[in-house]
Amino acid sequence: MPGRDDIDRLVEKVRTSHRNSEPLRICGSGSKFFLGRPIVGSVLDVKQHTGIVSYEPSELVLTARAGTTLREITKALTASGQILGFEPPWFGENATLGGTVACGLSGPRRPFSGSARDFVLGIKCITGKGELMSFGGQVIKNVAGYDVSRLMVGALGSLGVLTEISIRLLPRHELETTLMLELDEKSALDEMIRLSGLPIPISGLSYSSGLLRIRLSGTENGIASAAAQIGGQDDANGPEYWLQLKEQKLSFFNRNQILWRLSVPVTAPAMNLGNDCLIDWGGALRWVYTDKTDQEMFEFARQLRGHATVFRAESYYQGERFSQLSGVVADLHTRLKSSFDPAGILNSGIMYSNV
Repeated sequence: MPGRDDIDRLVEKVRTSHRNSEPLRICGSGSKFFLGRPIVGSVLDVKQHTGIVSYEPSELVLTARAGTTLREITKALTASGQILGFEPPWFGENATLGGTVACGLSGPRRPFSGSARDFVLGIKCITGKGELMSFGGQVIKNVAGYDVSRLMVGALGSLGVLTEISIRLLPRHELETTLMLELDEKSALDEMIRLSGLPIPISGLSYSSGLLRIRLSGTENGIASAAAQIGGQDDANGPEYWLQLKEQKLSFFNRNQILWRLSVPVTAPAMNLGNDCLIDWGGALRWVYTDKTDQEMFEFARQLRGHATVFRAESYYQGERFSQLSGVVADLHTRLKSSFDPAGILNSGIMYSNV
């Protein structure tokens, strides 16, 4: 199992790169390299930094090194009847915990149990200056000072090299079932809002190809009561649908076009962009294909009080992938990057070309 020697290797590599202003490309399994802008740099390999450091099922907390695979973690949790509550997509059999947290992605369960950021209790990381630092802890009540550990979630490795993460867990539900309702898009959006306001154990709300799917997770009696209120029909392939949705293996995702990810209020209307739209998170997440330019899409999302991101694109794509920051937010982003990585060597430019 990796120990001090492996940390020393990583720290020394970052320190040397900092002195030489040499860009680094942080690499785990590479399952999510399609996210963000293409970057160049010497590879900093963290996938060998593996192993579960501590796991206390009774405390619902697990701490593991960044290179530990989600497969290994899931195996340990399954034996204790527990799950990663934010249902992270893997996008690869060897997906690592570090890459998952750095990308900050959450699955269909996110609006009902919380996002990746909500489950991170603490982290250890190496800053761009080669300093090994620790933030947060292993207890939920540890909230002293700035919550730097959660700041790292979704930063795509641009603020620090994650080496160790403590994650809050959830018990596995007794039972899960999926119901289907045939609806048009507008009716489906209205029904999602209605269902989300009911005291029923929903753990997934997704709409595609004329079908609204409702996943229920809980006790047998609780699910039976909720199903009686909802109606519809049972989906025997429910578990496979949610897995394929999470891993983007549904036929909807199998297109050679730019895939846009729009995060919007659940009350946002149908997209009407000329192509199909797959809806998740009870209406808050919209996956769309469109020929609109990046700036048109950023403005479109802004008008809906949300934001848009290019999630997948061919290598020739030259546009921006994230809405450009301005004003106070841009200044804060720049100062954070400068504080954690003054030489700009860690995954530089992965989010914005000028930072």
